[in-house]
Amino acid sequence: MTATHRLILIIDDEEDIRFTISEICSLAGWEPITAANGSDGLLLYVRKKPDLVLVDHHMPRMDGLTTVKKMRELDKVTPILVLTVDERQKLADAYLDAGATDFALKPIKAPDLISRIKVNLRIGDLQKEMARKRRESSVDKGINNATLKIIVNSLQNKDGAVSIEEICQRVNLAYPTVHRYLQYLVENGRAGVEICYGSVSKRGRPKNKYYLVD
Repeated sequence: MTATHRLILIIDDEEDIRFTISEICSLAGWEPITAANGSDGLLLYVRKKPDLVLVDHHMPRMDGLTTVKKMRELDKVTPILVLTVDERQKLADAYLDAGATDFALKPIKAPDLISRIKVNLRIGDLQKEMARKRRESSVDKGINNATLKIIVNSLQNKDGAVSIEEICQRVNLAYPTVHRYLQYLVENGRAGVEICYGSVSKRGRPKNKYYLVD
């Protein structure tokens, strides 16, 4: 992705600061969008899906810390850079605990701000790539969380190990589907297998029975 495709959301209640940071972002090749408070900034965050957020601490209607917390409820990976004049370590820790990616003191020089944004954009790219790989891994396995939960519940509600046929009857899913999910649970150490035979002599075809692992 080129620099011109980067969307930077700037949230600050001071108009001159919004203007200055917007100019810096434009000079660096990024597209700035601005909001004068956390409430409006959150709306833009949802609508525009920026690549990075710059947020002030002291703002009307919704301060920076609350804004960061609400953003992290919606998205875990977009970089959030906090800019403030407050030097307290306690405040910095609060922001980082809330999910902010970085914390910088005002005033910050243009070269330093550009450098800081570039670093955080790279962090965001790495986090998004990791999230994408996790999603693809789940898709490759053909595992749906809702279906998995149904299979797990069917094992929880049974006394002792149960066969695939018993689970199929209980959850009303096809044999191949149930088998695939049980294999997934076994491979991940969440379920175990017992081999059962139809007679005491252990002749004939054995049957696998499954149980949850505590």
